[in-house]
Amino acid sequence: MDIAENLTLLIETKKLRKEVMQMPQLGLEHLTDKREVILARVLLSHIVMGYVWQDGEQGAIKVLPQALAVPYYQISKVLGLPLIMVHSDFVLANWKQKDRLGTMTIENLSTIVSLPGGESLQGFVLVTLLVEVAAIPGVKAVIQAVKALLCEERQTLLQAMRDIAQSINKMGEALQLMYDYVDSDVYYNKIRIFLSGWKDNPSMPDGLIYEGASDDPLFFSGGSAAQSSVFHVYDELFGIHHQPESSNFLLKMRQYMPPAHNNFIEWVKGVPKLPEYVQRSGDLDLTSAFNLCITTLTEVRSLHIRIVSKYVTSAGARARKKELLAGSGGQQMQERGTGGSLAMAFLKSVRDTCKEGLLQNNTAADC
Repeated sequence: MDIAENLTLLIETKKLRKEVMQMPQLGLEHLTDKREVILARVLLSHIVMGYVWQDGEQGAIKVLPQALAVPYYQISKVLGLPLIMVHSDFVLANWKQKDRLGTMTIENLSTIVSLPGGESLQGFVLVTLLVEVAAIPGVKAVIQAVKALLCEERQTLLQAMRDIAQSINKMGEALQLMYDYVDSDVYYNKIRIFLSGWKDNPSMPDGLIYEGASDDPLFFSGGSAAQSSVFHVYDELFGIHHQPESSNFLLKMRQYMPPAHNNFIEWVKGVPKLPEYVQRSGDLDLTSAFNLCITTLTEVRSLHIRIVSKYVTSAGARARKKELLAGSGGQQMQERGTGGSLAMAFLKSVRDTCKEGLLQNNTAADC
């Protein structure tokens, strides 16, 4: 906790690695419940990322010291999570309310642990959290939709799809806040680095050795919006089948989610296919509600593309130009997201495939 509470300062003054080397090797025996285990994982994940990237992309280390690697391995095994910070560490479990009786607004929220990036880091985490909060009614409506499908309850299904569309729209409204709370240059030059992984990353081609936990180097992808389970749930419910390369990446990202989230996605995947049911019914109201969900989901994915264009593509171009003008040789890095994907090509493919999920307004007679 002492290190985590001073993490940004320790990183910026290049003292974090020295502090970690002096840590005692902690065990899990003093953690009394799952909330404490999750909190410990949040703290350790942030310290791991700070330790690896303290000196930037050109100063990454190859070995994580035993005092950090062993408890991180043990706690990750308990929670079923990989040995790198994931979406659930960075966002889902990394928030607190300033006023516990207040509302879930960005003004009443703060992170538990922060990495370098100041107000933009806070904004990035909390806006992403608010997107997840906006998704809660939609996830509940997914459960209602599945139950309605199984029982063929038309009215319940219709209302569930309308609730899902409304929730997705709220997610888009929350995502728009990124423009107000996160500076694109701060994101690209500071925040992004600490979300980077050591798989398909030229800065760490040999991966990372977890001393005392693994003799061989391990490779993990960095943080990615694809680690949020919400869009995976919607893709399964609405029968959206992405292109093979995009689909493979999304399936890999499910390994970076809490097991319960992955189980929920699999549960939705296993139910009767919603688009087939709607199309077979010939019900114009059901078709309209289904298509509204697809259209709204496509719009949110288009918004995500615009955000990545500003915060990764354009900001990256400015950073490389600045390096070249400074005569530092500006390493020509590919336009990659922190998860290791070719960001824009992947996102456009996912968006376009989503749009293709629209149904034709067939009547029962036409079918």
